[in-house]
Amino acid sequence: MRPDLGVTSAAAGVAGHPGAPLPTLLVLPTGIGCEVGGYAGDALPSARLLAAASGCLITHPNVMNGAALYWSDPRIHYVEGSALDRFAGGELALRSVRRQRVGLLLDAGIEAELRQRHLQVADGCRASLGLSIGPVQITDQPLEVTLTSGASGASWGRLGRPDALLRAGRELQAAGATAIAVVARFPEDPASEALAAYRQGSGVDALAGAEAVISHLLSRELGIPCAHAPALSPLPLDPLLDPRAAGEELGYTFLACVLVGLSRAPDLVPMAPASSQGRSRAWSGGGDLLRVADVGAVVAPAGALGGAAVLACAERGIPLIAVHNPCVLHVSAEALGLEVLPARSYMEAAGLVLALREGLDPAALRRPLARLA
Repeated sequence: MRPDLGVTSAAAGVAGHPGAPLPTLLVLPTGIGCEVGGYAGDALPSARLLAAASGCLITHPNVMNGAALYWSDPRIHYVEGSALDRFAGGELALRSVRRQRVGLLLDAGIEAELRQRHLQVADGCRASLGLSIGPVQITDQPLEVTLTSGASGASWGRLGRPDALLRAGRELQAAGATAIAVVARFPEDPASEALAAYRQGSGVDALAGAEAVISHLLSRELGIPCAHAPALSPLPLDPLLDPRAAGEELGYTFLACVLVGLSRAPDLVPMAPASSQGRSRAWSGGGDLLRVADVGAVVAPAGALGGAAVLACAERGIPLIAVHNPCVLHVSAEALGLEVLPARSYMEAAGLVLALREGLDPAALRRPLARLA
């Protein structure tokens, strides 16, 4: 563990005993229009409930990032999406820390005034929240983000200059940053029908796929926590705004929630293949490494079960809770031949997590209760 960083306990108790924390993975893929989780921060209440039920929740930034809004909870581990996949595959373990030093990476394509606004956001987080932020690095060339979508309707994107992103990231890491917040200039079309539909509650987040490309690349290459915030101009007032989109309309920036999330994101610790085998009996949510073998449940949308993290956990026999949460995908348990615990909502999923945590058989809670043969 880095000498300047102490350990924050996510929960107390001895793993494996009823009532002790049950590390739970919450997977909510970005850019697929989930009814819950398809907007910035609208899955936060569900994440907080699952954290309370489990005592330890592992999830990715798009669940926790609420644009200008955020919620810090020591029971929730903020893990970038590709790192979460590698954690589920046994390649990484997580180590809790008191704080990260968050380097700020700014796209050279951001206009001078908008860049200054984001620097002021970082200064505000230093002054008001006490976060350790810096140094700041501007890419040597614009990143040239473009947006697109797949055949399913899921959002996607491309990065014209990934080399510029990686150079800036490596310079920040060499200068002492232990986590990186990226702000890239995104293309915008305020008059588009897709944006209007999204703001009124019936579309897919067009930015999410490209954001994932940026954070995945940086985290994989550098091996440290990373997350992204798009730089955009404020939108005109929409009186028909869906409440789920309201958090994104409070200002010009998405950066504050990213800085808060990264400030206590766990360290990513590479693991030898054999080290992921067997349950870590001593894990208690404190300084010991948290491994996939410690995970007691996975929660994911019932129509989006084909991701790497979900399948890796299913292969290990970790209970999979499939939540009714409509999206543009239709990758179901039936299609994949997976055994799942169905849940009609995240409230019901939290009940199932709590049952597993207490050592109860979820089948014993359902009626009718079948006789044993």
